[in-house]
Amino acid sequence: VSGLSPSISISQKSTGNNPRSTVGTITEIYDFLRVLFARVGTGHCPDCGTAISAQARDAIASRILALPEDATLWLMAPVVRGQKGEFRDLFEDLRKQGFLRARVDGETVRLSNPPPLDRQHRHHAEVVVDRIDPTSRDRGRINEAVDSALRMGEATLLVSLSDENDDQAGDPKQDILFSSQYACGGCGRSFKPPSPQLFSFNSPQGMCEGCDGLGRLYTFVPELLVPDENLSIRKGAIKLLGKWGDLGRYRRHIYRGVADAMDEALELESGAMLEGKWQDLPDQAKQIWLWGTDDSLEFTWRGGRKARKYSGAFDGFIPELLSRYRSTRNKMQLRQFEKYMDTMDCPDCYGKRLNPQASAVTIQTGASPFLAEDDQKADLSLPELCELPIERLNSFFETVRLGDTDAVIAAEALKEIRQRIGFLLGVGLDYLTLSRTAPTLSGGESQRIRLAGQIGSGLVGVLYILDEPSIGLHPRDNDRLIETLLRLRDSGNTLIVVEHDEDTMRAADLIVDFGPGPGIKGGRIVAAGNVQKVSETAKSVTGQFLSGKRSIEPASQLRDVDEKAMLTIRKAAFHNLKGIDISIPLGTVTSVTGVSGSGKSSFVGGILEPLLRNRLNGAEADVGEHGGVEGLEHLDKTIAIDQSPIGRTPRSNPA
Repeated sequence: VSGLSPSISISQKSTGNNPRSTVGTITEIYDFLRVLFARVGTGHCPDCGTAISAQARDAIASRILALPEDATLWLMAPVVRGQKGEFRDLFEDLRKQGFLRARVDGETVRLSNPPPLDRQHRHHAEVVVDRIDPTSRDRGRINEAVDSALRMGEATLLVSLSDENDDQAGDPKQDILFSSQYACGGCGRSFKPPSPQLFSFNSPQGMCEGCDGLGRLYTFVPELLVPDENLSIRKGAIKLLGKWGDLGRYRRHIYRGVADAMDEALELESGAMLEGKWQDLPDQAKQIWLWGTDDSLEFTWRGGRKARKYSGAFDGFIPELLSRYRSTRNKMQLRQFEKYMDTMDCPDCYGKRLNPQASAVTIQTGASPFLAEDDQKADLSLPELCELPIERLNSFFETVRLGDTDAVIAAEALKEIRQRIGFLLGVGLDYLTLSRTAPTLSGGESQRIRLAGQIGSGLVGVLYILDEPSIGLHPRDNDRLIETLLRLRDSGNTLIVVEHDEDTMRAADLIVDFGPGPGIKGGRIVAAGNVQKVSETAKSVTGQFLSGKRSIEPASQLRDVDEKAMLTIRKAAFHNLKGIDISIPLGTVTSVTGVSGSGKSSFVGGILEPLLRNRLNGAEADVGEHGGVEGLEHLDKTIAIDQSPIGRTPRSNPA
């Protein structure tokens, strides 16, 4: 082989089954969006919606003074945040500065004897600036500690609470964060300064803790857990819990305590939480029963001569059932649980994948065409942008409202984002969203996404090998794909395209036609040259079709449609389907067509095929949203023939 340049093959294989891989991450648009939001985004408080601004040091000291009086305060400055290394020099330097303690990966240690750390793992370390007992708490000492901690922690400090005389700081998850640069003026809540990692659903700093950044959970579905909404909790609305009398005294006591506390907190009639019908409860009350509450509740245990009060948390029915589901080994019980389970949007982030702080940062557009459509708001968060089709996203980024300094900071990121969105438009993927996960993409879509990524990389002198890039593409979008291929060529690259599409062949500089037939009748080069030369080659079957000597004639007589033998899907509303009714005549060949992204695969692959497999073959596949089906009595079974490989065993052959 001579004249071989660096090669890149872009095949039709799937981009993978990893749900963490999305259109945004594959094309790297999401990476630039993370940088953009971290540097010029406007932060808002997730609790009250107030724009986040710097918090004065006096205000921080006042809030620390207001913490529980009987707790020991640990004022700490974060010095290592999720970084790899051993940090021996750092610990020694801190010791020489006069600091005695640090908290390393959640454990309080003395700097005179720091723990050995694995440099291949990520670590968190906070230096203890001051440890203040309840008896030693005064404003002057706190002011001094706040100044030192903010200086060492780059405008951020952590306060941990522990019991009196405890030599260990509290759990890092219970830390109270204060920032002189990033805090809510309304409720006083402080936040970590934004970084690109904060906006990554694959990073612990940015992902939603409820679903680990996946956006969806396999859990108990509220609609299945409560089959009869006319029942109350006490009368058995949550069927899996069993009868009230069989629960046991302690569990009844917990549920009664939660009900009493929530009746008071939500200003409901006494006994409404426990005795009221499920359908009459407010949404907040249902949320507390199902998913629990973060607030500490006061319970009264009446056992013996006198009642005893204590504080505790309520996790909710679903976390309780999930714990039982994960711990049981009884297969019958597992099957019983799974009848009430399904994959659903995460109840914490509602499918956004990011934590509340990241989801509350916005960027504002000034593009009139974008704002003119459906009264669209100007400020959008990163999850909201990722839900927009590429075409609408392109409209959003036509004009972004930024100050003079922010405009300079964002210039390069905006340039890359606009370019890469343009490349996706160029390969006919204007209907996709950045949040679309890799496993849901077809082979043709994933190939064109990688093609757009290659254009964005700007490589020169590369040999690209493509396998039928036009597959699954509507003729309307073919011209844009061909323009993209020609742009790659004009950048100084070579393209070899395996293709049957006539438009692509006519746009090629050289056509190499193999043949003249299949199998043992093939293996020769029948024609090589431009369209004209191939068309004039008599032995070339491809040339005969290009010249018009041969063509595929439609059937002279079509089969009559029997109006009584129809398969009808009612109110199909999966993905972008608009609640439509679709009737398919049986005993005929029915072609489902439309432009790319119009809903063909959503109907056939998302509703029709899994529905027939479930009803006729006894499968348990997930079926897209629809109202009902008619005409199943005409069918016996269903066979789905797709492009997936038959199998990998070497013992299997066509015979």
